[in-house]
Amino acid sequence: MAQVNYTVDELVGMQRRSELRLPEIQRRYVWKATRVRDLMDSLYRGYPSGSILMWETDEPVPTREFAIKPATDNFAGTKLLLDGQQRVTSLAALMSGDKVKVRGRKYPIDILFNLEHPEGLSEVTEVDEDEDDPLEEPDAESDVDTDDEDEAEDTFSARFNKLTFVVSSKRLAAKPNWVSVREIFNGKSDTELLRAAGLKGWDDPRYERYQKRIEQVRKIKDYSYVVHVLPRALGYNEVTEIFVRVNSLGVKLRSSDLALAQISSRWRNVLAELETFQEECEKSQFTLDTGLLVRAMVVFATRQSLFRAAANLSEAQLKEGWKHAQEALRFAVNFLSKNAGVEDESLLTAPTLMIPLGVFSQLRSNKLTAVESSDLLRWFHLANVRGRYSRGSSETLLNQDLNELFSGLGLVGLHKNLKQQVGRLEVTSDDFKGRGVGTPVFKASYLALRQVGACDWYSGLNLSMAHQGKLHYIQYHHIFPKSLLKDLYSSQDINEVANFAFIGGQTNRRISNKLPEAYLRDIAGDMGRQAPQAKSDWQCRLDFY
Repeated sequence: MAQVNYTVDELVGMQRRSELRLPEIQRRYVWKATRVRDLMDSLYRGYPSGSILMWETDEPVPTREFAIKPATDNFAGTKLLLDGQQRVTSLAALMSGDKVKVRGRKYPIDILFNLEHPEGLSEVTEVDEDEDDPLEEPDAESDVDTDDEDEAEDTFSARFNKLTFVVSSKRLAAKPNWVSVREIFNGKSDTELLRAAGLKGWDDPRYERYQKRIEQVRKIKDYSYVVHVLPRALGYNEVTEIFVRVNSLGVKLRSSDLALAQISSRWRNVLAELETFQEECEKSQFTLDTGLLVRAMVVFATRQSLFRAAANLSEAQLKEGWKHAQEALRFAVNFLSKNAGVEDESLLTAPTLMIPLGVFSQLRSNKLTAVESSDLLRWFHLANVRGRYSRGSSETLLNQDLNELFSGLGLVGLHKNLKQQVGRLEVTSDDFKGRGVGTPVFKASYLALRQVGACDWYSGLNLSMAHQGKLHYIQYHHIFPKSLLKDLYSSQDINEVANFAFIGGQTNRRISNKLPEAYLRDIAGDMGRQAPQAKSDWQCRLDFY
């Protein structure tokens, strides 16, 4: 195996010129913005940042696109990137200024650099997991808590001035000592950057220090990666085995990604099949992760959900499983959208909930009675509010439910398993006490309030995640403002579900940090009978369940 060195600039250039592509076995881009921030910090300091694995081949291998579109579309090379995709994609996005495509949507990666950062390593960096939070958009993750907009300026500045790189936020970007990394890479001169930082001329005592630091950021382009290159003589199946072994060790790769790599070695161009179906579901506002599609395929090919079973399936078995999986997931999307009022996958406490819905439909040959449809809806809402697949091993729990379904016990078995897990099926006010936005009851609360006709307090628009325009995007707002409670109550009490209301963006800004006794009086006066009713949010939620 050959070993060469490529600089960051050379690697990014290869991606931009389409000289470097991703094989079909590669996973999607999954890095959050904080991971890019940490990468920049390591490269800025010259710390080790791993190696890169490539494969040079003349074999016609199925490929997939980078999350960032190359400057040219024609694949002009023979190099395939097996390990290092997250780093190369992130650096290419920062240096080109282009957006990355994640789950069908495009987002910018914008990192800020602190010209006034302390010398040396002054902060402890915690690396986030790559697990997806369906409510969290990749471009929405910031080092700044948006609920802290009222935080005192001196406290805010002290908190962030010790950092070298942060995920961009409007509040920090407005400060002269914070510079966009994209602007440093994209050709802005030192004079422009230093003038924007408040320097009047070269005689400013900060001039030399700021200029050296800007140049040190630019030198990240010269950082050299060790690149291991697999020989052309290797075949696709052997390279797939190497990929699986490399990614089973070291940096964590999801089981679904490893399973997809094994599947693609037997079923060429399977990724194109999955992506076509993803585009179909996007038209119904559901963004389905590739891992969910692979799991559904395995379920219908083997009647259980273990990814490791994929290694023993033939191409014919995989294709047959995928045929049934598509029909099952189509039913699930339609059932959730039309019967359950779920507008997109972000309202699910776990996307895995879609699989039992689809399996039940397929076992009933898509012929559900009114009673079955009602019982299935009840199971879904209870499983969603209880977090059926978001507590414990989701694979084990799903297999329990699949055993009930494939053995013929159906919905009775699903309800039995859920009751064994949570103790009781009835939902009471106690289930909401002490629960915050990260718990299953938060998403389920939105569904319950929407179902009973809750609307925005000012505009009168019914709750919906499909509203057009930033003024009407649904947000959640502290009824009693966080800033007014933080010295009186614990964080858990302040961020309890009962202290949140779902309202539009414009309404959120209008209310700001006013006390409810002030703004609710105005709302009641303006809306009269349509004003918020005395019935509590909890009672509305309980009525729904």
